[in-house]
Amino acid sequence: MTAITDFQVRGADGKPVDLSAYAGRVLLIVNTASKCGFTPQYQGLEDLHRRYGDQGFAVLGFPCNQFGAQEPGDAAEIATFCTVNYDVTFPVFAKVEVNGSGADPLFARLRQDAPGLMGTTTIKWNFTKFLVDRQGNTVRRYAPNDTPASIATDIEKLL
Repeated sequence: MTAITDFQVRGADGKPVDLSAYAGRVLLIVNTASKCGFTPQYQGLEDLHRRYGDQGFAVLGFPCNQFGAQEPGDAAEIATFCTVNYDVTFPVFAKVEVNGSGADPLFARLRQDAPGLMGTTTIKWNFTKFLVDRQGNTVRRYAPNDTPASIATDIEKLL
């Protein structure tokens, strides 16, 4: 089976980015939004990124406008928002769709690998998180209301 790190995504600049650059790292992949009740989780995500980054961990953020149109901005606006409000240093990629026929292949795979409650594969809201091990396997899905801090123990087990 293809590893998550075998996928290609688009950077905030629209250029292709091979996730192979993150091979061998533990990843937390998150669909984000700037105008959501969960937006303050950017701070917790950044805290995890800084706390475990030198141990082989990275947060990867993917803005998404599919839930309540809570990510209306373009790449420059999103980057400015993340930097000014949360001092985000983890990579924030191009805006994606996570559900439906236009879903980015990465998120289609994550949804398949780690279904939600009662086996549903649809992502329900912004800030759904997927933990990926060093081999590129999806380990677990976390709901939007699961805080980044609550995931720390699971990250430590994989580092």
